[in-house]
Amino acid sequence: MSGQLLVPGKQSPTRQVPASIPRPEYVGRPGPAPYTGAEVQDAETVERMRLASRIAARAMEEAAKAVAPGVTTDELDRIAHEYIVAAGAYPSDLGYRGFPKSICTSLNEVICHGIPDSTVLRDGDIVNLDVTAYIGGVHGDCNATYLVGDVAEESRLLVERTRESLRRAIAAVRPGRQINVIGRVIESYAKRFGYGVVRDFTGHGIHTSFHSGLIIPHYDDPRATTVMRPGMTFTIEPMLTLGTHEYEMWDDGWTVVTKDRSRTAQFEHTLVVTADGAEVLTLP
Repeated sequence: MSGQLLVPGKQSPTRQVPASIPRPEYVGRPGPAPYTGAEVQDAETVERMRLASRIAARAMEEAAKAVAPGVTTDELDRIAHEYIVAAGAYPSDLGYRGFPKSICTSLNEVICHGIPDSTVLRDGDIVNLDVTAYIGGVHGDCNATYLVGDVAEESRLLVERTRESLRRAIAAVRPGRQINVIGRVIESYAKRFGYGVVRDFTGHGIHTSFHSGLIIPHYDDPRATTVMRPGMTFTIEPMLTLGTHEYEMWDDGWTVVTKDRSRTAQFEHTLVVTADGAEVLTLP
């Protein structure tokens, strides 16, 4: 059972993407241009998102096959990067606000945005892989938490229940409902087990923009009154913890850890609101 707190490892050189693959507009710039368009997408845009989302989901699946004690998070990044590039897509994370790698790998107490490096997975760890692909001018974004070797029941249940919280949240999506129903469903389920629900990192609108400005809280936020409409595309990505929802940031400006260093799990899908619910786009 892994009980050690994480420390940063050594990063490998930046992975290359062939020049023939179109980049998102933010690559090579300090940040993305603000999104000013609509949150409802037309059928043609959603169709392009199906492809981007499928590539991301399959890349995550490929990397997940390698999750095992002794494997580095950098190796998981390599596998996902090579899959995405071979599919003719660009790994959206690479160069987003200066992020140095193609996916995020968040272990144990890392809530999100862990940078792949020389860190070695240990028996008993849990690791989240967060993968986004860009192709055809649109993004598809997904993540999941995986067990490394023999994982203690407390952590295994956290992972299982975080996955279930996402399933329940997706089932609550309906046109005419306010966005805050999503967080209400997640928080009420997580509270049964005494889990913390991370508040400061949320789901988001996604399409031609990686993060459109539409916020999807995972707790019951009375301010989240945007009404869901058919054609809206966004992510739901609950982060549940065994302790506090409060966080601290590493000096790298990316790696977010629980303040009490309790373990945390996350699952994410990109979806489109349909006439009677939601279609999950990030299925492999």
